Amino acid sequence: MRTWRRPGAPALLAAALFPLPAAAQFSATPGELVARMDADGDRRISLREYQSYLMRGFRARDRNGDGVLQADELPPGTRRSIDLTRHEANLAKSFRRQDTDGDGYLDARELLAPPR
Repeated sequence: MRTWRRPGAPALLAAALFPLPAAAQFSATPGELVARMDADGDRRISLREYQSYLMRGFRARDRNGDGVLQADELPPGTRRSIDLTRHEANLAKSFRRQDTDGDGYLDARELLAPPR
């Protein structure tokens, strides 16, 4: 039997700061989500495509364009700033955990599975 595990603070912060656009959250098929993220049309998601798609929320919140989300750009209660470089590195770690076959790309199955 699987037990529910409380998400860690980084996962909760990421979900609050960088939610997927509403259309992506309610894709009719996994293939539709892949198509949204797949900039080069090869039906698989590279690290660059993954980061580019998921960093849109960061860039939208970074109103002054300095690459750092400060207190006034973050949800209430967030304690520390977040810089673009660190956010990009965290996305790369998540990508590598999701890339279960280690080929450097995410297919629809890997993309939709939670990172390990």
